[in-house]
Amino acid sequence: MYHKVIEDIKRNLGENKDLNRKYLISQIEIYKTHEYSTEIIKEISRMIWECLTPEEQKEFARIVNEENPIKETLIEAEFYIQNNDYETALEKLDSFFKTHPKLYENDKINEYHSFSNPLEELIFNEFVGCEKKLRFIPEDQPLDDLYYAYGFLLRDASRLDEAESALKKALQINPVSTKIILELCDIYKMRTPTFNKFYFYTMDALKYAYSGYELARIYRNLGFYYYEENNIELTIACYMHSLKFENDPFVVQRIEQLENNYNIILTEEECQELMQDKHIKLGAHPFIIKNLEKLAIEYEQDKLLNQALFFYRLLYSVKKEDKTFNKIKQLDFQTRRNKRKI
Repeated sequence: MYHKVIEDIKRNLGENKDLNRKYLISQIEIYKTHEYSTEIIKEISRMIWECLTPEEQKEFARIVNEENPIKETLIEAEFYIQNNDYETALEKLDSFFKTHPKLYENDKINEYHSFSNPLEELIFNEFVGCEKKLRFIPEDQPLDDLYYAYGFLLRDASRLDEAESALKKALQINPVSTKIILELCDIYKMRTPTFNKFYFYTMDALKYAYSGYELARIYRNLGFYYYEENNIELTIACYMHSLKFENDPFVVQRIEQLENNYNIILTEEECQELMQDKHIKLGAHPFIIKNLEKLAIEYEQDKLLNQALFFYRLLYSVKKEDKTFNKIKQLDFQTRRNKRKI
C-alpha cells in the first residue's frame, strides 16, 4: 500500500525545512506514475505545506486558487520545441508576452529572483547579491525558463534584438545562469561588429559555471574568440583545455588542423601558462567546488540520495576525482536498491 511509501519519504526528512521542501517536490515527480499517485501526492503536498512559512502559505494559497499561465505556456511551448515545431512554439510565446507584458518586475523595494538549485542561490549571494529586498518567484512560476525559451526561439527566427531583450529579462531573474549567459553569447557571436560582448559574457559564464558541460562550452567560446584575435597559440590552449571537461571529436579535429597549419605544438603546462597570463581560470571557481562538496555531503547525511547524487555528479564533472566517482557508484547502487524495495 501507499502508506509504506509515505513512511519512507518521512524518514528522509531532516530539520532544515528548505531542504525538506525541495526533497518533497522531487518526490512528487518520482511518484506521479505510481498506482497510488493521487494519495501519495496529496500527502506529500500536505507535508510541503507544513514546510512553508505563514507568508509563503498565504502566497501559495493565492497561486493555487488562480490559473498558472506561465507554467502552462512553458509546457505547451516545450512540447512544440521537442517536436521541432519552432514556429508554433514561437507563436504561442509571442501571444503570451503580448497579453502578459509585466510579470514579477522589480520595484523600488523588491528584487524578484529564481534559481534552479541551492548552489545557484549561494553563487548569487557570493558574486552578485541584492541591492533591494530579495523576493523569490514561486517555484511553480518558471518565468526565467519561459524567457529563456522565448529568447532561444527568437534567435532561431533571426529576431536578434528581441532575442537579446528576452534573454536579458531571464538573466535579470537569474543573474548567475550560465545557460542564459551562453545563449546571449551566441547572439553576440552573430550580430556584433566586434566580439567584445561575446568575450565579456563568456568570462561571466566562466565565473559562475558549475558543470563540466558548461566549462567545455566556455573554453570553446574562448578558443573561437582568440582565433578571431589571431592568437593561435591561445586558441589551441583553450580548445585543448575544453577537452578536460568534454571530449568533443570536432574540437580534437580543429586542434589538429591548427597544429598542422601553424606548426604549433603545445604541452599541457604551456597551455595553462598561456591561459593564466590572460587571467583565464583553469576550472570551476574554488567557492563553487567547495559548495558542491558541501551540498553533496549535506544531502547524503540527510538521506536525500537523489539530491546528493545530483551534486556529486556535478562535482565529478568539474573535478575528475576517483573518490567522487566511487561515491557516485555507491549512491547510485543504493538508490536503485531502495527503489526495488518499493
